[in-house]
Amino acid sequence: MQLRLFVFHHAGGSHLMYRDWPALFPAGWQVRVPDAPGRGMLTLAEPIEDATALARHLLEELDDELTGRFAFFGHSMGCVTAYELTRLLLAEGRTPPVWLGLSGRAAPRPDGTGRTFRHLLPDAELRRHIAALGGTPAAVLDDPELWELLAPAIRGDLKLSETWDPVWPPTPLPVPLSVFGGRRDGISPAWSLAAWSGATEHFLGLHLFDGGHFYFLDDPAPLASLITREAARAERVRTASGAGAVGR
Repeated sequence: MQLRLFVFHHAGGSHLMYRDWPALFPAGWQVRVPDAPGRGMLTLAEPIEDATALARHLLEELDDELTGRFAFFGHSMGCVTAYELTRLLLAEGRTPPVWLGLSGRAAPRPDGTGRTFRHLLPDAELRRHIAALGGTPAAVLDDPELWELLAPAIRGDLKLSETWDPVWPPTPLPVPLSVFGGRRDGISPAWSLAAWSGATEHFLGLHLFDGGHFYFLDDPAPLASLITREAARAERVRTASGAGAVGR
């Protein structure tokens, strides 16, 4: 099937971690990994530290690509990005994604408990935390000059994710949604991931892999294969429920 998949990166990340992903998906798929302002291809752009503002930016930047058959996958902070962009598309009467995949990010809690404020940690403690998560080369964390260069983007992204305060429980999205995570992820345990089920009319389930927060880093192929299957399931669910595209 033909599909355009947008992959939204984690806090402090960029398209670079996902640069090999296009080869893992069917030939008919187009895989896009947009950078948030301030990193990757947009290093010189002013960073955005608000989830709604980032969704608005992406809506304007991607515009014509957000038509036809497309899907969203977000990891960690990318979950917030994918979810907010989906909500914005629906609010503006535009075509929503055919499928939404959320990975490695706990769903919000109605009482706000469990919220972290890692973006306020002292440098040394923040570096230890980032190192424990994996996904960032030790050379970056141990090099004072590299850290000074990257720390503002990491802190800004963490602020975006940690100060995100959506209405919860939300009005369920009419978009099929799948959730993914690592069994040893100390940041987003399985029960917190499963709580995303309340965000959709069509919950396709929680899928756990061996590993921690970046469970897919060593070998993303199993995750890519499951994403492919889940997107196909979403099409069948939408067809069975009579859901169709809206807007342009």
